[in-house]
Amino acid sequence: MLKTGKEHLECLRDGREVYIGGEKVDDVTTHPAFAESAKSMAALYDMKANPANRDLMSFEEDGERFSMYYLKPRNKEDLRHRMKAHKKIADETCGLFGRSPDHVSSFVTGLAMKPEVFDAVGPGYGDNLLNHYDYMRRNDIYAAYAVLPPAGARNPDFYHRKSMPVPTLRVVDERDDGLVISGMKMLATGGVFADELWIGNLLPIAEGQEAEAVTCAVPCGTRGVSLWSRKPFAQGLQNKFDYPLSAKYDESDVMVLCDNVLVPWERVFVHANTEMSRGIYVATPSHAMGNHQSNIRFWAKLQLMTGVLSKITASSGNNQIPAVVDQLGRMAALEATLGGMIHGQIEAFEGWPGGDDGYVTINRRYMYAALNWCTENHSMLIEMLRELMGGGVFQMPADVSVMSDPDLRQKFEQFWSTPFMESLDRMKLYRLAWDLVGSEFAGRHTSYEKFYAGSYFVVRNHSFREAPWDDFHAIAERQLDAMEVPEE
Repeated sequence: MLKTGKEHLECLRDGREVYIGGEKVDDVTTHPAFAESAKSMAALYDMKANPANRDLMSFEEDGERFSMYYLKPRNKEDLRHRMKAHKKIADETCGLFGRSPDHVSSFVTGLAMKPEVFDAVGPGYGDNLLNHYDYMRRNDIYAAYAVLPPAGARNPDFYHRKSMPVPTLRVVDERDDGLVISGMKMLATGGVFADELWIGNLLPIAEGQEAEAVTCAVPCGTRGVSLWSRKPFAQGLQNKFDYPLSAKYDESDVMVLCDNVLVPWERVFVHANTEMSRGIYVATPSHAMGNHQSNIRFWAKLQLMTGVLSKITASSGNNQIPAVVDQLGRMAALEATLGGMIHGQIEAFEGWPGGDDGYVTINRRYMYAALNWCTENHSMLIEMLRELMGGGVFQMPADVSVMSDPDLRQKFEQFWSTPFMESLDRMKLYRLAWDLVGSEFAGRHTSYEKFYAGSYFVVRNHSFREAPWDDFHAIAERQLDAMEVPEE
């Protein structure tokens, strides 16, 4: 089933408990802090359900159609098809929805490509995973994940000394009908707009912390689940013109609090296994499939930045200056570099995870290299845009209300126009650029792009793990063996 935008918005009215500070949000689809982003999310579903996009955005299996990001690829063409669908979704939001509906779904699809990994957890967990994957694709589920402990909350001795409960989410009871979980998880990006939460662990769990080693799926409207939002950037905006990206592309980030939440056994995939709680993602194509989407999403964002950079320089005529042309060429080369890295992941695909099903995945080494490239270079790319934008944004009137006064509008159009661009067009361009480099929305994205895949050492550890060190050593050893020691 392919949901429409209207159907997805209706799913968000499930009685979920959302807080902005001390305010409880009754309906995220109508609240001013979330309504425009909810519409943007719904538009993704309408785009996907549009018959004109049917072949690009979905696939057929056993007479039913499913979203393309649930396709388990068996060949290069399947991988290419998935990539194009990811790119179409990313293009719709200029890569500014980091955890769009195709992200966690790709993680789960990767898990479903090697369900036997869950046999190491215990009997029945592999079946649980496959059944849940089937449920997700049949209902076109949008899941957000909360897979990290709250910062500073990994030392239980501190809380025991204070006679306080450990805040990290853990299993507090086992019952015939399921597990009971309580505590906090971070950071469910997109959780306000999702159907359900995927709760797990992307960081290692120490022995003795088996209660934290739980992976499960929980609908957002489940009794005992509350979502605590950071400050929404759309809240308090006077109009969409002055903050065009903040107004409609703030996917939000929420802390997830669970208060004695019952999770039925069929929605539990890992329990009390510290090694596999994290291991399921790298022992299957899950981590590779999910972060391939992240690479593509960043590519769409980089294309927006490249277009804005070019138009900013053209608005003042600076694009004729050789030094500026040099920087434009550099940005174009960087965009092409990432595009090539993404295509290379498909052309050099791997016959992994193997097995009788014949599934394949993108080249993991190339994907992790691109992931490292994105996290390392975003700040530099933003700085290029900031530098070439200069102080132009600060020369603009405080807001677009200047256009409502005929006398002020006449003066604005007279003095702010250039031979290259009319005043209102310049104002629009600089407002867009500022929302990319200087607003609160932009600041959040700067931090997000640095840390969405983990700290630098976490990202680079993936490349270390996947590198063919024996092959590298053999190349060096051949040269060492060929070196002749002079005779005495």
